[in-house]
Amino acid sequence: MPVRPSRVRRLNARKTVARIALVGAALTIVASYFAIQKSVTLIVEGEPEPVRTMSSSVGELLDSHGIDVGARALVVPPAITPLMDGMTVIVQHRYFDPIASDAPLSLATATNPQGSTDVGAWVMEGVDGSATMLAARPTEDWFSVGDPVGQPDVTAVHVVVLGKDHDVLTDAATVGALLSAMGIEPDRNDRVLPSLSAPLHHDDAIRFTSIDYRVATVDVPVPFTTRTTYTDDLDPGQARITAQGRDGVMRETYRVKVVNRNVMTRQLLDREVLQVAVPQEREVGRRESSATSNAHGSQVGDASWYSFAPGNGLTAAHPWLPFGTVVTVTNLDNGRTVTVTINDRGPFGGRIIDLSQEAFARIAPLGQGVAHVRLGW
Repeated sequence: MPVRPSRVRRLNARKTVARIALVGAALTIVASYFAIQKSVTLIVEGEPEPVRTMSSSVGELLDSHGIDVGARALVVPPAITPLMDGMTVIVQHRYFDPIASDAPLSLATATNPQGSTDVGAWVMEGVDGSATMLAARPTEDWFSVGDPVGQPDVTAVHVVVLGKDHDVLTDAATVGALLSAMGIEPDRNDRVLPSLSAPLHHDDAIRFTSIDYRVATVDVPVPFTTRTTYTDDLDPGQARITAQGRDGVMRETYRVKVVNRNVMTRQLLDREVLQVAVPQEREVGRRESSATSNAHGSQVGDASWYSFAPGNGLTAAHPWLPFGTVVTVTNLDNGRTVTVTINDRGPFGGRIIDLSQEAFARIAPLGQGVAHVRLGW
């Protein structure tokens, strides 16, 4: 015959069952709490922070952290987006265009055709190295050893745009999506390395080189020339302008290669004279002065110079004047004179006298080479 349990034993059994049920309920609540809790990375004004939250949307997460997002603030992803484990949320109040401005890129997003900024990839610059790694790495589960609970899909890359360096964070999956988020739409002349379709990986180096070909025109002045005639109405060296000159204008057309906004090469395509230069007319005197009129003889022609003249000082070579003859040489273009002594023979080729280097420098620049002169002796 079975023994009926006593009242005390029945009471103890009931208490044990109640305790087990209470512990089970507590474990269920704890498990549910951790099941709905999410690990996310929150980046506000470039400062990343790993957080755990039970918020169901991005907006609830921002409200729970007391973050006020005004009308000009950009939230990526939008506030209505359901919050997922491992997600990265960006809040930024400043906008910069890396192409139109030299200022650092804070945040930009690729836009859809309607101009909305709540779709597409985003890109941000200005986060230091440690913060970049924190934002880009997966978040770890508190109950695991190194097992990631979610991948935030944030990539840290180095981008060179128009020769300027940018260390950026982005959720873009490809090089093309990253450049689009930076406001860059390459054309067929531009160079992108690696290609636009290449997937992005951490620490990738992206280089965008803008190449443009343009046609440019330049109006170039054409200096007028001077025509000189000699007259006996003026003394040697005296001159008068009989007709004023006028510069001309020539238009040159070039094909210009521009790399990163810098002109690299120019290829001349065409020249067109827009205005013809008008030469200046002048008269220069050649009348003999009183000094040369009393001389024994005179001669007009071209003088040159040579560096191997014998002797030193003011000497000259003449085809037939006796050695030792003292000759006054007058530059008919400027009136300067020099007195030389004949000690050599020459020249033999159309010129009437060869001056020593020192003598020629007295009446004309050595670079001129030849001067129109009058000799008197």
